[in-house]
Amino acid sequence: MHISEGVLAAPVLIAGAAATTVGTFLGLRKLSPERIPQVALLSAAFFVASLVHVPLGPSSVHLVLNGLVGIILGLATFPALLVALFLQAILFQFGGLTTLGVNTFNMAFGGVVVYYLFRPLIKSQKPLLVGIGAFLSGALAILISGILVALELVFTGESFYTSAKLILAAHLPVMLIEGIITVLLVSFLKKVRPEIFLKEE
Repeated sequence: MHISEGVLAAPVLIAGAAATTVGTFLGLRKLSPERIPQVALLSAAFFVASLVHVPLGPSSVHLVLNGLVGIILGLATFPALLVALFLQAILFQFGGLTTLGVNTFNMAFGGVVVYYLFRPLIKSQKPLLVGIGAFLSGALAILISGILVALELVFTGESFYTSAKLILAAHLPVMLIEGIITVLLVSFLKKVRPEIFLKEE
């Protein structure tokens, strides 16, 4: 889901950078010193998971884990993913510096949304509710990211309409995969580190 440089219109890039700046500022304000190792670990997990990607037009399809990162970190998802995407852009030329704001917003915003929607389900002691919350978190975070990428392409120009539809369609199976993986990871973490889901921002 990395959008390459030279694709999006300047207003879209500026809007993405502004939104990410606000999100990162709010995330850093919520970030206590004792949570920094946790943020670093999840940032690294995102970094590794999204390294393996399949190019698709101006974007790409890959494992994201933004739903998992989101339900654990909340607003701190913004600085966590910003660092990971910055390193990917510098080290592997995935995305780019001019699209860093847009790419960060695309992946972090969905994570923040699912935090506020499904955190109560994840905190439940009932395995079924936890599983439902985890699946919806993983799937919806990807859907939101796909919609944002598609909208950015649409607002850039009519020539990207087909690409926008293709990217959105390609991420439908990714939603299912992310949902299942998020269920497995959340179930594991609830067993070994349940306190992760009890802390609030």
